[in-house]
Amino acid sequence: MSTFTITSERLNLTLDCNNLLYKVETGSNIWRQPEEFCPHFILSDGSALPFTTADVIRHERWKSGVGEGILSRYEWTERGFSFETLAWIETATQSLRFELIPGKGSLEFKKIIYPGHFPLENSNAYTVMPVLQGLLIPNTWENEVASLPFDGQFCSSGAYMPWFGQIEDRHGYIAICETPWDAGYYIDHPAGGPYTHVGAYFLPSLGEFSYRRTLKYEFLDNCDYNDLCKVYRKYAIETGLLTTLREKAARNPLVDQLIGSAIVHKGIKKHVSPDSRYFDHDNPENNDLVVPFHARTTEIRRYHDKGVPKLYLHLDGWGAPGYDNQHPDYLPACPEAGGWEGFKELSDTIADCGYLFGLHDQYRDYYLDAETYDKEFALHAPDGSVFEMSVWAGGRQNYLCATQAPYYVKRNFEEVLRHGIRLQASYLDVFTCNEPDECAHPRHRMTRRECLGYRSACFNYLWLKGILPSSEECGDWAMQSLVFCHYGPYDFMLQSPGSPRRGVPVPLFNLVYHDCMILPWFMDKTDGEDYMLYALLNAGVPYLDRDGAYPNTDGAFDSEAEKRLEEEISRCQVVTTLHEKLAKQEMLRHEFLSPDYTRQKTTFSDGTTVTVDLKKGEYEIGCEI
Repeated sequence: MSTFTITSERLNLTLDCNNLLYKVETGSNIWRQPEEFCPHFILSDGSALPFTTADVIRHERWKSGVGEGILSRYEWTERGFSFETLAWIETATQSLRFELIPGKGSLEFKKIIYPGHFPLENSNAYTVMPVLQGLLIPNTWENEVASLPFDGQFCSSGAYMPWFGQIEDRHGYIAICETPWDAGYYIDHPAGGPYTHVGAYFLPSLGEFSYRRTLKYEFLDNCDYNDLCKVYRKYAIETGLLTTLREKAARNPLVDQLIGSAIVHKGIKKHVSPDSRYFDHDNPENNDLVVPFHARTTEIRRYHDKGVPKLYLHLDGWGAPGYDNQHPDYLPACPEAGGWEGFKELSDTIADCGYLFGLHDQYRDYYLDAETYDKEFALHAPDGSVFEMSVWAGGRQNYLCATQAPYYVKRNFEEVLRHGIRLQASYLDVFTCNEPDECAHPRHRMTRRECLGYRSACFNYLWLKGILPSSEECGDWAMQSLVFCHYGPYDFMLQSPGSPRRGVPVPLFNLVYHDCMILPWFMDKTDGEDYMLYALLNAGVPYLDRDGAYPNTDGAFDSEAEKRLEEEISRCQVVTTLHEKLAKQEMLRHEFLSPDYTRQKTTFSDGTTVTVDLKKGEYEIGCEI
């Protein structure tokens, strides 16, 4: 038999047994994989091993009480390796699932590219991807898109949510990875199009193909990207990921105090190691700076005197070594800045003003000059190697195995609290930005999925102490734990002004999770745009003052030495007032009102609408009820 076809209520699935390509018919549309594609392994040496090269290939019909599909077996006799694929339609939901099922033997590989992509050739087609806040790539987009942050790995800033989708003539699909810990997605869009290819890949876990991997497709008619987001929101509810701010506020009422707060991001001590990428050899005096705690205390009183009603201070560099140095051995409070006494005065002042206080802390970067550093507790790759780099201010570092992170979090925070430091929130760096880690050390072996569990344990410890947890970005794997994050920006906001954009920014994350997480937004006027409009469009909280930890990175491109405080407070109050109203409301819809994408509108579940004109720098807040 050259083809297998499975027929269901809404879908027909066909496998061409000669080239292993799938075709999906939805009744009103056909999704067909391209002839030039073949599912394959990418081996450790970079070469491809197509599924078609297997010595034994067998296909059969598969049926259970919940669905029907096509089971395929692949076997390489000389390698002693086999596995299966299962493509099946779930009867109740009409979802199409592609599964990779391990068999006998092992294979050294980097990735599995399966099931492949569906080519879209029409000029009006587009692809949506959860890169940071969200990205829409029209088929005719002028700029090439061939790479993604963290190689598109799910559970990182390359994919806040583990899905992607495509729309053509209002026929669309969403592909949801149900096993995202060792998976990601790839993109191929040449400059000007005329196509965008997007598909999933799967990684080995500790060098092995050791468990079943699943990718679920849902096909929709008469849809747009809003509908895809709402499909995923239902999935997040079904799987327990979606946890609203109302639920979180019931656990800790400080959530309601954080809602509508202006964000201030400041530092205390800076020290850049000579082996750091950021070391200034020409001006060595720029590598060290200490701002006394009492100076930050004075600033807090100033904000209060200026009438800022609600504020959250995120404090960097408060430990003795300085920002991004000697983690996880960061204590005591910086002596040159006033030590524990000055630190406590700052925290007391913040509490007396009715504001919130949180610390920057780090439990992944593992610095070689930390007092308790021991290479044994660093991440070990399956081949026994230990990664090392010298990028950040502290210089040479490995990565700390996440099995150790909860212990260090408890050790450090217990000491901070013992000194009477009053914390209402805190920030554990990079946990929701960087991809999950795996460790092959036999005494603390850890899969990527387990890594996310250990990171969650760190957040949950903060909950136990009455401290609202945050991290760098807003990966939805941590939605049950996180209240807020450092930012959840559009991709272009982290690039240098004038850089070619990878696509059109679109709030995919907020269309799913707006009422679940508090997102701070930049307020800069950069590259001809006023970022305040994006803060309003997304009904987030504003950065009132933000000192970038490193020049020209993480969106810190503002060269102004001093901003007019009264003007910034006034602008922030517009944003915080809207956030007070909408923080717990679902974002129902986002729309582009002009062909050039400069006029946009969001609608929230209470009927509030926000319309912005990015070209004119104007906004309007209305109501549809």
